[in-house]
Amino acid sequence: MKKTLLTFLATAAMSATALAADIKPAIIYDLGGKFDKSFNEAAFNGAEKFKAETGIEYRDFEIANDAQREQALRRFAGDGNNPIVMAGFSWAATLEKVAAEYPDTKFAIIDMVVDKPNVRSVVFKEEEGSWLAGILAAMASKSKTVSFVGGMDIPLIHKFACGYIGGAKSTGSDVNVLEAYTGTTPDAWNDPVKGGEIAKSQFDQGSDVVYHAAGGTGVGVLQAAADAGKLGIGVDSNQNMLHPGKVLTSMLKRVDVAVYDAFKSANEDKFTPGINVLGLKEDGVGVAMDDNNAPLITPEMKAAVDKAKADIIAGTVTVHDYMSDETCPY
Repeated sequence: MKKTLLTFLATAAMSATALAADIKPAIIYDLGGKFDKSFNEAAFNGAEKFKAETGIEYRDFEIANDAQREQALRRFAGDGNNPIVMAGFSWAATLEKVAAEYPDTKFAIIDMVVDKPNVRSVVFKEEEGSWLAGILAAMASKSKTVSFVGGMDIPLIHKFACGYIGGAKSTGSDVNVLEAYTGTTPDAWNDPVKGGEIAKSQFDQGSDVVYHAAGGTGVGVLQAAADAGKLGIGVDSNQNMLHPGKVLTSMLKRVDVAVYDAFKSANEDKFTPGINVLGLKEDGVGVAMDDNNAPLITPEMKAAVDKAKADIIAGTVTVHDYMSDETCPY
């Protein structure tokens, strides 16, 4: 009996080891680096949460240029990593090719749709979270001029801008919104000096609140706002703590949740391909409220945001998606 029990326990231990070995999660970040304080770092935080909860290690890689994309993805897939998460829309073309060659590997891509039977595509309603950020910006502004600094000048970033403009102008027709982008190449995500220069130019034009959707470039935008005595608005991750009392809020985009869910569902053998859309209703976007920005948020501002959120979830307010027609009606 004792021998039988020991055999059973040994078999169970081997089975548990085999199950864990089946999961070899990996994540590949986009340009800007793992610790960009924004998009990539949110992805990293999701992977770290999974590791902390399960004890399962993951593999990750930071590309230095676009030429490394295909090599990195092929290496991970060839090494048996599964699932593999790619942070960023720029992975789409590479994934289209590689996913077809590794049909048994589960892939997830954030911010783009890749229609393959083994790919999960996670996209967000950035316009909804940006609408709330726009309301707060306009209500906090003394000059009634606020601004937006985008990273790469592409439709996805215009989604942020358009939602922000709509939210700001929903508070009153007298609100003016300035808009600028740092470039047309991937370098636009990692140029904090230029981000700061653009923000300063907008302050010279009367803006006293600036919202960025610019990855690592946005660190320079928030620094410029703090230095000038203006207010910044962070993006993707909660950036309120970068300059406490100088960051009005951060538009949260739960990239961490997308990564965590991809790893967790694969680990539980519940991974499903297809399109996942995360908005306010799904708690995929929102605005950060914490001790760092509490003195900046009045009860009236909080009430306005809560009402707008409820109205958007209920469908009584519809926020225009710039990517649906590449226009902004606000």
